[in-house]
Amino acid sequence: MPVTDVAIDKIKDMIITGELAPGDRLPKEAELAQRLGLSRSSLREAVKALCLIRVLDVRQGDGTYVTSLEPNLLLDAMTFVVDFHRDDTVLDFLAVRRILEPAATALAALHMSDADIAELGTLLSELEDSPTVEALVANDLQFHRKIADGSGNPVLCSLLDSLSGPTARARIWRGLTQEGAVAKTREQHTAIYEAIAAREPELARSWATVHVAGVEQWLRNALGTADDPTALDPAGPDPDAEPAAEAS
Repeated sequence: MPVTDVAIDKIKDMIITGELAPGDRLPKEAELAQRLGLSRSSLREAVKALCLIRVLDVRQGDGTYVTSLEPNLLLDAMTFVVDFHRDDTVLDFLAVRRILEPAATALAALHMSDADIAELGTLLSELEDSPTVEALVANDLQFHRKIADGSGNPVLCSLLDSLSGPTARARIWRGLTQEGAVAKTREQHTAIYEAIAAREPELARSWATVHVAGVEQWLRNALGTADDPTALDPAGPDPDAEPAAEAS
């Protein structure tokens, strides 16, 4: 195993065992290197790597600290990686979203506060009858983000956040072919909102499943893969075409 990996594992063990807790300052470099039996150069490389994935935070003139280790912070690195997705993997991201989002929506029906549910309804009413693509997608992302946050599960919320980038483009693509897209989106969002407001988790889960599955099926049709899910055209729809307004 490379020396840097050994150094990373040793610092990781200090955090897992509780020797270092969130917010703690690491011992000085020379002291920590001696304690762990590492060279100072390999320790520095390990610290750099752990800073990249938000486990450690180097504060100039102050020292190196363990971060809060909150899920949204740690999963931020995954969001960075997801941004490198190819168009031919969008269906895979939608399939994962179809698994996670209904679960988050059902949880939101149980745990979302009355105030947050009211804000969700306000979001629906803020959308104009003929919105621009930018306005519709922004409203859509905010709607789904608020539901994920309302699930009460920060890990689930962070995972869904990481999927928003790849699937946002598919939401715009959908408007290229589907007539009445805005009305359908509004109708399904309203059904999801009403199920959450009524505290009906299974109904909320069902509407969320229909909602995301509809986008997934549209994309398969648009890419000519409805009959063969494995034969995805890497080119996808023409990204330079003028899209009609749509979201998911």
